[in-house]
Amino acid sequence: MRPGAAVEDFRAPLFIAWQLTNSCAGRCPTCCEDSGPNHGWPDELTRDEALRVAREIAGAGIPYAAFGGGEPLGVPHVWEIFDTLSAAGTSIKIETDGRYVDAAAAARMARLRVDNAQISVDGARAGTHERLRPGSASFDQATGALRHLSAHGVPAELVFTPTRHNLAEMADAFDLAVELGCSAFVTGPLMRLGRAAADWQTLAPDPDAWAEATTDLRARAAGRRDAPTRLSIYPHDIEREIADRLASPQAMMLIVPNGRVKLLNALPFAPGDLRRQTLLQAWSRYQQAWRSAEVADFIHRCRGAPELLRHANETWPVG
Repeated sequence: MRPGAAVEDFRAPLFIAWQLTNSCAGRCPTCCEDSGPNHGWPDELTRDEALRVAREIAGAGIPYAAFGGGEPLGVPHVWEIFDTLSAAGTSIKIETDGRYVDAAAAARMARLRVDNAQISVDGARAGTHERLRPGSASFDQATGALRHLSAHGVPAELVFTPTRHNLAEMADAFDLAVELGCSAFVTGPLMRLGRAAADWQTLAPDPDAWAEATTDLRARAAGRRDAPTRLSIYPHDIEREIADRLASPQAMMLIVPNGRVKLLNALPFAPGDLRRQTLLQAWSRYQQAWRSAEVADFIHRCRGAPELLRHANETWPVG
């Protein structure tokens, strides 16, 4: 947001995060959304409903939309949505495991307004990646997708999710991102959401080990200043993130697979429903919900009781 602006000052969001489906092939233990095979929601938006929402985003002049899930590229009508938004000037970010990104898909993205495509690679070696992402795209598929994107001029970002099982490979994974021609290497503290929250004790790195690993990672990146790969380390854990958002909500809106509008993926509150409201009506409800005492109380309690975040993937009414 511009300096001094409040979320209420915006007539429409500046940014849409859209989870098209909760279905994917993976059973990743770190998944924030508890996505996976047969985890698609029974009431996910139909093609016609999703395209109507895309036209509303385009009509509102929203400049940026990010697509995740689940696996967004596994949704049959996803390219129609991309075409609709690109034609209206909306820039697109895609979060994918890479299994659908061959040379033809990368070339198609290059013709659209794709700002970047993020692919998770959770190890510098195939064995590590595939242990942490069972059922998801293989190491060769994920790294091959990053190569295809780079070759076609689509900014490709390697996303590394740290756990106690792969932290020792994080700096080597940065070197891999450089080798693949990635525009960025993205990491940050493991988020205590979804399946990661359920298995926190066996997954979460020791804080001192995380601090040491990030020091090593920064040193490795500093030694590769000739490389075009930018290092991006998100500085906060999820408890700090939601507290910061309460103090200064972003002009963004999260759409989950059934068209409900949530405040953040870490919060269970869903003040809007795009099956029953227009996008701008849902935006108004979103703005009001951030000032709700119910939301503030939940966020304050999470700092002392992070187990409340187990509700993150739910959709509670508010307001």
